Amino acid sequence: MESLVAARSFARIVYDSVETCGCTGKYRGIGSAPRVETPETATLTAVHATVMLGNRERASWLSWRKRAEAALDDGQRLVSTRPSATAGDFIVINAVSKAFVGRNATVQALDRVELTIGDGEFVSVIGPSGCGKSTLLMLVSGLMPATTGTIHIGGKRIDGPTSDLGIVFQQDVLLEWRTALENVVLQAQIRKQDLAEARKRARALLAMVGLESFAAAYPHELSGGMRQRVAICRALLHDPPLLVMDEPFGALDALTRDQLNSDLLRIWSERRMTVLFVTHSIPEAVFLSDRVMVMSPRPGRIEKIIPIDLPRPRRLSVRQTLEFVRYNEMVTEVFKSLGVLRDEEA
Repeated sequence: MESLVAARSFARIVYDSVETCGCTGKYRGIGSAPRVETPETATLTAVHATVMLGNRERASWLSWRKRAEAALDDGQRLVSTRPSATAGDFIVINAVSKAFVGRNATVQALDRVELTIGDGEFVSVIGPSGCGKSTLLMLVSGLMPATTGTIHIGGKRIDGPTSDLGIVFQQDVLLEWRTALENVVLQAQIRKQDLAEARKRARALLAMVGLESFAAAYPHELSGGMRQRVAICRALLHDPPLLVMDEPFGALDALTRDQLNSDLLRIWSERRMTVLFVTHSIPEAVFLSDRVMVMSPRPGRIEKIIPIDLPRPRRLSVRQTLEFVRYNEMVTEVFKSLGVLRDEEA
């Protein structure tokens, strides 16, 4: 019920903001968002409304919402009977599969994924495009139902959206008409929390990532790296025990990406939340992680899990060590064995 109320509130805030800036004619469909009747569809609608507002794609938003609602109407889900968790496991993914039913075919995105993640652990997921990495994150977040299997977080089965995590998307998904500070405070407004206290926490987070002097700046006044820092601050405002990140640095230049990797490790070491991180970059996965989960091409399966035994705290200079190179080679060899990467003579 709390998730439903929060999602409806989010949708209402988004719609009211659009109405304020005079855009309701163009985005008239968003006005229906607060009337959806389940936590799943309410959250999906609210999240995607924000994304689509940023991209100006109303038609895609309406289409996506329809597909999400149709998927959630399907009650034929199989459930794994395996134990939910063991002592010390924070996330337990048991035999999780996901299939998308289209008009002409069914696409099997994930196939019996098994994974446990410890409390405070940093785990990266890496695999070829289309292997189901982002889908797995949506399932863990409760924003999409699994076709089969179960997911438990902190001993609680995930069967719908959960508010005890932070999400950072591939795009920063900032609301263009709100300042950096107002974007960070957005979720406190959704949760109807004390805004004065939330602004205090938001300013501290912005200072942590070097943006204290940009609190009053609007998204169009920020660089790509700055925008993504704001998105990270927004995800951390309520101090979640789990941070889910879907290729958050993929669109950034190499120097900015390196700096944000260092920033993320510093934040993680200070807060010690669990992180589930999706990336296409082998060096990034090795640099950040306690373990790297290598996925096969679709249907996505866990092909290998590689523990990364590099000392912490990690500095960028660790990438020049033989140990770091060896871990990169281990991941590369897995992709070669799958045919994802090929060494061919010129």
